[in-house]
Amino acid sequence: MSDQFAQMADIPREFLKDGTLFINRCTKPDKREFIKISQAVGIGFVVMGVIGFIVKLIHIPVNNILVGAA
Repeated sequence: MSDQFAQMADIPREFLKDGTLFINRCTKPDKREFIKISQAVGIGFVVMGVIGFIVKLIHIPVNNILVGAA
């Protein structure tokens, strides 16, 4: 019984140890890296917006024609 309790107590201890090691390895991005990440995210937003606009512009009117305006 005590062995099971010891194993259960080790799980959060290992999680905290791994978490602190991960946080200590992390670094803030420098200016160049931050700009690259921002550009990638911006391009992603633009691409998703264009796709959404095309779907709204083409798919919805075609769907209304095929199904019929009820």
